[in-house]
Amino acid sequence: MPAVLAVTALVCGTLTAAPATAEPGRVDAARLAKINAALPTPLHDGFYSTPKNIAKYKQGQIISTRARPNPPAFVGVKTYQIKFRSNDSENNPISAITTVLVPLRKKANGPLLSFQHIVNAVGLECAPSQVLWTQDPNLTIREAPALNVVLQQGWTVSIPDHLGPRSAYGAAKLGGQISLDAITATKNFTPAGVKYSKVGLAGYSGGGMATAWAAALAPKYAPKLNIVGAAYGGVPMNLIKMAEGLGYNRPHPAFGLAFAAAIGLAREYSDKITLLDYLSPKGRQMFSEMRNACTNDVLRIGAGHSARQVAKHGLQIFENPTFRKIGAENSLDQYAGIPKAPIFEWHSPTDVLIPLDSITATTRRYCKAGTKVQTMLTPSPEHMSAAVIGVVPAMDFLSARFRGEPAPSTC
Repeated sequence: MPAVLAVTALVCGTLTAAPATAEPGRVDAARLAKINAALPTPLHDGFYSTPKNIAKYKQGQIISTRARPNPPAFVGVKTYQIKFRSNDSENNPISAITTVLVPLRKKANGPLLSFQHIVNAVGLECAPSQVLWTQDPNLTIREAPALNVVLQQGWTVSIPDHLGPRSAYGAAKLGGQISLDAITATKNFTPAGVKYSKVGLAGYSGGGMATAWAAALAPKYAPKLNIVGAAYGGVPMNLIKMAEGLGYNRPHPAFGLAFAAAIGLAREYSDKITLLDYLSPKGRQMFSEMRNACTNDVLRIGAGHSARQVAKHGLQIFENPTFRKIGAENSLDQYAGIPKAPIFEWHSPTDVLIPLDSITATTRRYCKAGTKVQTMLTPSPEHMSAAVIGVVPAMDFLSARFRGEPAPSTC
């Protein structure tokens, strides 16, 4: 379940920009302290550190690599992690991580799948590169069985930490950029043997959001990648519409996701959003508890609360142009780019957590532009059951694209 922006609109007041008196490129010490306070606790692992000369690396260029023991749920593979150069939402250079599973039995330049895992969290310990090895049943990657199937078929799988080094939950465009740069890095990683591979993208909900953005961004952001198909489901394609339905005016059981989005977006747009200045005492308490939380704790901390309860004076700034711009920048139905790769899109027609009209509008726009889109409406009433129903058809869709079969369309 991806982030929602309602609470961001409330708690960030006027979305304070850097003070006008500050020197260009610098932030005053008090505000810098607040920005740093909103960041997640760093991992005690030097592999995740960003080199001081990060700007000298090219987009998708490998910075460093390491072999890892295989995650407990995976067999018949070799596992590596790659640190590479990417860009944040405002095109500043960042380093990012992807975990690569390479089958022991594979053909050179066989299929490469970029799988964007669902990450409903704001802590760095919740990223795929960490939870692949977790023993906590609440954090395990439940898609492991499906990934094992394609690994046994010889697919190499890249699993990027698509929330980036700040765990910026809610920054959807960022997820697409990191996913694409992870593919570039994986293709240039010799032990993976995928330099000339066809590429497929897959993900659901928050992972689907990163997948859908990657497909749409690819023609301009990474035009050299040979992406032959993208399969995504349960994608919120307009974050402001989604925000309006999840804990804006009254308490909601899933409000924690909205509050986590406020934290993530404040991290990603720290030159525009200063979160702590606009939190009520209750909001500051929740922020302190949630700063490094993974999914279960995010939901527990936020359950039964609302955006009005966590913001000073219950400020509403939905008409603030800066907030609107941030929302639009992370809403796929507002992005003019069109994917070139064929799309498989699935969702429940009664999913109450995502704006269904935005999916319809985006699909219609893609179809009109000539992109082949196959839509599947699942016979399930809600969000998470639809994820399970769509996994096999999604992998079948990508298998056919890797074989070079013509893409179907329901346009």
